[in-house]
Amino acid sequence: FKRSNLRNMLVTFQFVTSLVLVIGTIIVYQQLNYIQTKKLGFDKDQVLIINGTGALTANRDAFKNEVGQMAGVKSASYAGYLPVANSSRSDNTFSKEAVMDMKNGFNMQVWNVDYDYVPTLGMEVIKGRNFSKSYGSDSSAVLINETTAKVLGYDNPIGKKIYTSTGSTAGINTAYEIVGVVKNFHYESLRQQVGPLCMRLGNNSWTAAFKINTKDVPGLVSQIEAKWKSMAPEMPFSYQFLDESFDQMYRAEQRIGKVALTFAILTILIACLGLFGLVTYMAEQRTKEIGIRKVLGASVPNIVSLLSGEFLVLVVISVLIASPIAYYAMSQWLTEFAYRIEISWWMFLTAGILAICIALLTVSFQAIRAALMNPVNSLKSE
Repeated sequence: FKRSNLRNMLVTFQFVTSLVLVIGTIIVYQQLNYIQTKKLGFDKDQVLIINGTGALTANRDAFKNEVGQMAGVKSASYAGYLPVANSSRSDNTFSKEAVMDMKNGFNMQVWNVDYDYVPTLGMEVIKGRNFSKSYGSDSSAVLINETTAKVLGYDNPIGKKIYTSTGSTAGINTAYEIVGVVKNFHYESLRQQVGPLCMRLGNNSWTAAFKINTKDVPGLVSQIEAKWKSMAPEMPFSYQFLDESFDQMYRAEQRIGKVALTFAILTILIACLGLFGLVTYMAEQRTKEIGIRKVLGASVPNIVSLLSGEFLVLVVISVLIASPIAYYAMSQWLTEFAYRIEISWWMFLTAGILAICIALLTVSFQAIRAALMNPVNSLKSE
């Protein structure tokens, strides 16, 4: 059996490719798990979204109230603005000064919400209060998020005013009083930082959100659908859950994870087939040598170590080559996310141990078989 640099290079290349894909798959799934488990600042679970509620016209309030009283429904809100990408968005320019100019103005998301929006979506008011029907002045009040409070530079913005142009009267800005600060919530994907946002009372009745708590979700949906058909019989009933809309933002990452996993399995399988063929060929070429070594007292572990040692060294070299390549590639991928995991040493160690174990099992199977051969038959074969 002669050493072949080409053979060693091919084996190393196969395992480098496999390891890069395995490490990449681990990091992709860790990032997806991070996205799923990260505290978002709102509750996306068990929130039923009914689309097209603008078609209810005069029955909109009755629909919300009657569904809100059904068993299994905890709270109800009209939620035309949802904290998921591709939802309706509206930007205005605001200032903390009554006279707005290029220096003191800043752009901010503006969401029209109702009194029940914040509790239905599980958001947290960390300063001040939520909108309340007990305060008639709330028609000119706003809730802001933490990012807006930092932009304004107020330690305690409650009671302060911000101004924006409504466009109705040139040069005259409308004042809004800040009555509460909402803890930052991710209304875009985790690829973006949380930007300035404010909420004010207004019409957003084209989508309804219901916080539910029931084991019989299909039964509850059927009840709501029946109520819908009684109020808007000519309009189709359309719904989804908020967590499903949230997951749709990361479909591309989920596809990347599945593709990477598939190719990782395929490349490992091909590499193992190559190893198996090479160790089989090597055992056949060294049949006489193995027989002589056994006659001279070599044990089965000695023979297995002789046959498999060279390939395990190649796998270790592959780990050392693949790790920096995978680290660089996945670091670049993670830069797309403003909120992301840290690449940890255990990810590379796990992939390396997996590759070594698979290679050892592949090589050892044929190596043990060769080592257990009767030396008499081995010598006869030559």
